[in-house]
Amino acid sequence: MTAEERARCAALIREAGSQVTPETIQAMFELFAPAHRASSYGAPHIERDLGYGSDPRHRLDVHTPTEPGAASVPVLLFVHGGGFVGGDKHTPDTPYYDHVGGWAVGRGLLGVTMTYRLAPQHGWPAGAEDVAAAVAWVRAHIGGYGGDPERIVLAGHSAGAAHVASYLARYPEEDGPDKDGVAAAAMFSGIYDLETAERNDLLRSYFGPDPVEYSSRSPLPGLLGSRVPMLFSVAELDPPDFHRQAAVVLEALFGRDGAIPPFVWVQGHNHISEIASLGVDDEALGVPLLRFIEHAVTLTSPVGLSARPLWGSL
Repeated sequence: MTAEERARCAALIREAGSQVTPETIQAMFELFAPAHRASSYGAPHIERDLGYGSDPRHRLDVHTPTEPGAASVPVLLFVHGGGFVGGDKHTPDTPYYDHVGGWAVGRGLLGVTMTYRLAPQHGWPAGAEDVAAAVAWVRAHIGGYGGDPERIVLAGHSAGAAHVASYLARYPEEDGPDKDGVAAAAMFSGIYDLETAERNDLLRSYFGPDPVEYSSRSPLPGLLGSRVPMLFSVAELDPPDFHRQAAVVLEALFGRDGAIPPFVWVQGHNHISEIASLGVDDEALGVPLLRFIEHAVTLTSPVGLSARPLWGSL
């Protein structure tokens, strides 16, 4: 890919800007789809629509190599975004979000992508409850796929990051006699502090219309009580509210630890391309994410990222 072509792709992302609209979402997904297809983005084997609960949206996909290895490996459990009111683990005829499972398998992990209940029919704390149920399913069953139930890495984008944060806040491992198997968590452009979050219709649809309740529903206080290793990210072209949320959570954890947690400023990307580009522009998010996972869970047989040119094969 020529420098001119790379510049054109970067310009398209900047032209889309920081607004998150149906048109932006579609444009970013279409921008990265050809490169994903050219690189065989999917895992060799995907077992789809396994139920982890009673609701029709309690479904998950398990992404694995063709044959499990001799040793059990860590598991990346990914929670998609969608503004609390939409989204799915898999959109047919697109790479999304099978590309996340494929990214995990290509780097020595197993991948699990999950779907969860949506607002407004299912408001707070349904997301955290569904993440908890999916974690329990993974812990009980992933050994049969070659995964290590003691080394689960949670990852969520946007609303999915908020659900991961709420899970960590509501279900700390020290609350039970047995560990929940969550060894680390990565949150990409999420909402963590309802007191400072933008009060929009999507936020109200899930967390409720009454701001008086927000202090008790905010994940931030519970995150401060969690000792699970955490990574946060925000995209350069994210809407300002996501930058504010990143600043708030980093400042709070700095106050607790005297140092900020692992953090990625995803250069050259917007809210959608941040996750849509995983596996294509891996220098932006994939490389630091894998380093974080390797450090947090100590991969049994680490598979390092191959050096890829920026933008991969776009």
